[in-house]
Amino acid sequence: MKPRHAIVCIAAAALGPWAAAPAWAESLRCNGSSTGEGDSRLAVLYKCGEPLLKDSYCAPWVQAGTLQPLPGPYAAVVAPCQPVEEWVYDRGPGNLMATVRFKSGVVQSILYGRAPQ
Repeated sequence: MKPRHAIVCIAAAALGPWAAAPAWAESLRCNGSSTGEGDSRLAVLYKCGEPLLKDSYCAPWVQAGTLQPLPGPYAAVVAPCQPVEEWVYDRGPGNLMATVRFKSGVVQSILYGRAPQ
C-alpha cells in the first residue's frame, strides 16, 4: 500500500462517524432571541409571540427503532395516539415560513418552507 493511499484511508475512517451524524437541529430566531428543540410551548410563545396558525392532531405511536406504527391492540392499551401540535410563523417578506412541531409539549422540530404542509 502506498503511503498516500494509507493516509487517505486513515482520514476517511476517522471522519466516517461525523459524515453519518445527523444534521444540526434547526432553531427559530424571534425578537432577538432563539428557540429550538426541547423548548416548551410556553417558551416559544414568550419568545416568538402568537403564531399565524395552530393545528393539533393525534399521531400514531411508532415502535422504537422502526418507522412502523404500533399494532392497534397494543397501542390502545398504552395510549391511542400521541398529541402533536404545529404552529406556523410568518417571518416577514424575504423569509420562509416556519412550522414548529411540538410533541409532549416540547419542540420536536422546526421546518422551513413557503407554506404549511
